[in-house]
Amino acid sequence: MSNIEKFLLALLSLLILALAGTLMRLYRTAWRQPLAPALATPFRLPPTWTLNSTQDISPPPTPEIAAVTESLSSTESVAPPAASACGGASPMFILLIGSDARANSYKYGLADVIRLARVDFQNLRVTILDFPRDLWVQIPDIADNLNGQNYEKLNQAYLYGNPGFGYSDDPAGGPGLLARTLTLNFETQIDQYVAVNMRTFEKIVDAVGGVDVVLPHTVDGRTEDDRDERLLFEEGAHHLNGEQALTLSRIRIKGVFTRADHQSLVLCALRDKLVSPGVITRLPNLIEAFRGSVQTSLSLEQLSQLACLGTQIEPQHIIFGSFPRELFESTRVYDPVFGKGVAVWKADFTVLRDYAGRFTRGEWPQADGAFNNPDPGDTFICK
Repeated sequence: MSNIEKFLLALLSLLILALAGTLMRLYRTAWRQPLAPALATPFRLPPTWTLNSTQDISPPPTPEIAAVTESLSSTESVAPPAASACGGASPMFILLIGSDARANSYKYGLADVIRLARVDFQNLRVTILDFPRDLWVQIPDIADNLNGQNYEKLNQAYLYGNPGFGYSDDPAGGPGLLARTLTLNFETQIDQYVAVNMRTFEKIVDAVGGVDVVLPHTVDGRTEDDRDERLLFEEGAHHLNGEQALTLSRIRIKGVFTRADHQSLVLCALRDKLVSPGVITRLPNLIEAFRGSVQTSLSLEQLSQLACLGTQIEPQHIIFGSFPRELFESTRVYDPVFGKGVAVWKADFTVLRDYAGRFTRGEWPQADGAFNNPDPGDTFICK
């Protein structure tokens, strides 16, 4: 081999290595890129301001919301973190949203389900807190579009932030405005979000072959106006397709808290199916197939980490919690947007923020319901 040939071969090798390095960097960037706009910097309330959950329709001036770059507990002295399973950041707080939109897009739709998940990659534990959608809360950004009105139901924050209304310039749209609303009112910490509309939820359940649930009691969602048998689920075992799983999850004839229990049951069943041998190997393809049908700030890397955790976590370490029901009182307030009184939940937000703080720190909910002050609330544990 001549010197020229050796030189050309060496040059070609360098070019190949450079190209491989570039492709690897591009792949790593794409792997870690959020699939939708990330949430803005977390917000916290000024320490001197307290939200009055019993306010009339003319609220006090909107407080200045200070942006913070540290976590809510960053001022505390903490020990070096233990090893994290699956490479995930721990804890990770994910806002879970179920949109009531039946269209394939996310232009409109109220947040029919609002839950916050605390994913602990170190202790292999997931806790999920349910926020009642009819809480009367302060919502940032909307006053300019509603003649100064900045109080509405919690589920409307998602609607007002999405493109159909576009009342907020938050890059994360509806999920971003809902996340900031939760943080403003309850001092939550939220890192990521996942929003799924009803049509996509049905397709996901069907894509994994349906889910299996065991109902401890009969669920009868029939009304005088609709006696269809699709609304009746007898006590016992059921295999549900996507439409049936959605129907069971939306029945609230016994109230929103009972409906939340049904939703938790379906979510546990979906988790079981996702980590089953016949489905877990297809998860990468499923994620790719649904990536355009879900609103999420998670990256492919983070989705892979969550899928990995799902195969390692024990069912009893997935705990659904809700605020004690006795904290809520059904009442009505006049809503100038609709020009009439609307049904809302009245509650002491100081108590709710205390629960949210314990949730953030991983102190509540516990599998045994341990929480001395106040009442431990309701818990639902995957079997």
